[in-house]
Amino acid sequence: MSISKGKLRIVFMGTPAFAVHILDGLVQKEYNIVGVVTAPDRPAGRGQKIKQSAVKVYANKHQLKVFQPENLKDREFLQQLQNIEADVQVVVAFRMLPKVVWQMPKKGTFNLHASLLPQYRGAAPINWAIINGEKETGVSTFFIDEKIDTGALIFQSKISISAADNAGTLHDKLMKEGLLLTLRTLNAIGDNQIETTKQKAVSKLKTAHKLNKENCKIDWSKSGCQIINHVRGLNPYPSAWTLLQNGNDLINLKLYEVQFEKTTHQLEIGKVVIDKSSIKVATRDGFINLTSFKFPGKKQMDVKSFLNGFSFDTEAKMV
Repeated sequence: MSISKGKLRIVFMGTPAFAVHILDGLVQKEYNIVGVVTAPDRPAGRGQKIKQSAVKVYANKHQLKVFQPENLKDREFLQQLQNIEADVQVVVAFRMLPKVVWQMPKKGTFNLHASLLPQYRGAAPINWAIINGEKETGVSTFFIDEKIDTGALIFQSKISISAADNAGTLHDKLMKEGLLLTLRTLNAIGDNQIETTKQKAVSKLKTAHKLNKENCKIDWSKSGCQIINHVRGLNPYPSAWTLLQNGNDLINLKLYEVQFEKTTHQLEIGKVVIDKSSIKVATRDGFINLTSFKFPGKKQMDVKSFLNGFSFDTEAKMV
């Protein structure tokens, strides 16, 4: 017997803004959200003020029941979750669930993932799709199992990646597409019309590794196109970065927008070339023009604004 969307008891699990958009879509469509599980409040920023997750802020505003377990195997939390008697759990941008949690609902626990699985399993699929120069990506729903992002696929939806996309614009496109796929998945679950397929075995798996300081740093020995994609894939967050060696100073520089000029030259890779209106960095196949960037303690700025108040050493280079 099928269950109407208003009677399907749903527990939603998520933390960031991406998840909020999906949760809001379910609320607006009047799905029955009986509980929301999100990250505990954490100190954040320079002042280390306690910050609530975006999902918690939204859930409180809409008077949804919120759970914030430090440990997902905590007995009290598990009992509370059991008492809710959810039919299904929806997971969007959350953490790995223990089996005792994901096997609890009778209709299962499914995850919305921002890639075309099995490619880009992991924490940062949106960023890595752009960094690796993909022309296409998408969203997938799948039933959670013991491993990360390996469960049986329910639905997938593809979208193209344009040359103008960065991590921010692609995030928003996938967020909208993800809501549609989540609604489609819930409707199929409610109507008992679910058919799953096993994820394909592929010879070369691309992984969406968690972003860190090391893999966000620009490698100037790469091609101009690779550097462009690296910057696009980390804009606006967490941002690509490099070190500018300017005389005796070593300055951390965050890059948000760059352009590539393909040409031949005899300059050392990383060499900074300055004129009245541009800052260029030599690469193996041309120059990267810096168009939008940020120095420590400064606001994001364009080249002309920056050149008005900064002098470069004649041997300045990116390292």
